[in-house]
Amino acid sequence: MKILFIGDIVGSIGRQMLQDHLPKLKKKYHPDVTIVNGENAAHGKGITEKIYNNFLQWGADVITLGNHAWDKREIFDFIDNAERMARPANFPEDTPGKGIVYYKVGANTVAVINIQGRTFMPPLEDPFREVDRLIKEAKKKTSIIFIDFHAEATSEKQALGWYVDGRASAVVGTHTHVQTADERILHEGTAYITDVGMTGPYDGILGVEKSDVIRRFLTSLPVRFEVPDKGRAQLSGVIVDIDSKTGRSKSIKRITINDDHPFFD
Repeated sequence: MKILFIGDIVGSIGRQMLQDHLPKLKKKYHPDVTIVNGENAAHGKGITEKIYNNFLQWGADVITLGNHAWDKREIFDFIDNAERMARPANFPEDTPGKGIVYYKVGANTVAVINIQGRTFMPPLEDPFREVDRLIKEAKKKTSIIFIDFHAEATSEKQALGWYVDGRASAVVGTHTHVQTADERILHEGTAYITDVGMTGPYDGILGVEKSDVIRRFLTSLPVRFEVPDKGRAQLSGVIVDIDSKTGRSKSIKRITINDDHPFFD
């Protein structure tokens, strides 16, 4: 079982990068399931129904979200019908949408969990206890459990990885938009990376215009952050190879595509 995960899609540049490169990545890696984080897909904040449907048409199987899940008001009109989209599971009870998606491929079922951290993030329910509950639920259906942990602090991400080691197939970090070089298989078979990175503008800062961020640091005044709609692009992801019988991962490999690391067939 191979799972391809593409990190935070940011704006129109990120969407175009996904549309252009996902067919090539599928041809190269032959993933059984493709997961995309889309919480920044609509001009850097939120996701629309059109974008959600486009991602499915372009080859994504499951879309995960994060702290910007609610930034486009129209999400409340379609999230409950978006069967292949997961928002952070530790939002309060009765929040629209769901935090776990089951995706069937052949004889196997993959459970995709989206969870959000609390350190330097909005206060939500405890992600550790919520992931305990969801893993217990998922184990009744499958041994293949993939977790997108949308969190700020490296320590919190590492802690969750070790906490579920041997109980989840993979824990991949999102949110900070900078790909880390610490991909590994933990002792009990859980694939882990602190942050997968982002897919979007290559010459900005975390996906927004660099001049806006620099001005904020120089002046300490409020600055409106804009997402570029043209310029060089990047794509960040991972491919995880999982033993479908045991749910343990065998390998995890980083994927980086940009002008300095071009795609090769």
